[in-house]
Amino acid sequence: MATKTASKSRRKPAGKSRAARPSPRRFRPGRWLLRQGLRLALVAGMLMLSAVLLFKLVDPPTTHTIWSEERRLGAVAQDWVAVEDVAPVMLRAVVAAEDANFCTHWGFDMDAIRAAIEEGAARGGSTISQQVVKNVYLWQARSYVRKALEALITPAVEAVWSKRRILEVYLNVAEFDEGVFGVKAAARHHFGTSPEALSPRQAALLAAVLPSPKRRSASQPSSFVQRRARAIMDGAATIAADGRADCFQ
Repeated sequence: MATKTASKSRRKPAGKSRAARPSPRRFRPGRWLLRQGLRLALVAGMLMLSAVLLFKLVDPPTTHTIWSEERRLGAVAQDWVAVEDVAPVMLRAVVAAEDANFCTHWGFDMDAIRAAIEEGAARGGSTISQQVVKNVYLWQARSYVRKALEALITPAVEAVWSKRRILEVYLNVAEFDEGVFGVKAAARHHFGTSPEALSPRQAALLAAVLPSPKRRSASQPSSFVQRRARAIMDGAATIAADGRADCFQ
């Protein structure tokens, strides 16, 4: 009798162990999707930062625009040139033409954006930093996806690159005529000279074709391009005098 009682008492812990065993965790699709989304965002962020760090030191081999124009035209003209080998007046000219507050903003010029909203399609509000991000990392076609990515990458570029590096990349990937990319190819194409030998007027004429190089010509300037070039020359002198060129001089 005592043996039976002891046997029963020994079986009780096993019963308690089975009762305490946790039930299988229920699959929750919402939580799974959230976790996967966070992992994907983390990987995308790391890739983006890696690309920003890479092109701080390495010159971009091409851009989506250059690649697509090369396919369309059969060939394009582009030769990379270091910023040290570009006439300083060329740097001032493109800043005066495209982004006069380049040295004072962190990638977005809020005053220019507000003015662009008020004036609608009459003008653009993109800074040189935004244009570099669009040209180097993204594509030209307008979309909410592209603008969102541009808004994410631009502050990273501003934080990692110097202003001088941003301007160097811009001058090497901007289009100055159909199939003519970069200031070195543009100086040779339009004026038969080198980028370090550009005069203030030549630099202003090159800057004046932006952002519509397929409709404007630096070597055969219309009256509009000539007027714009004169204004750019004045603007380049102004930002040199008031310190707005100090960050890249």
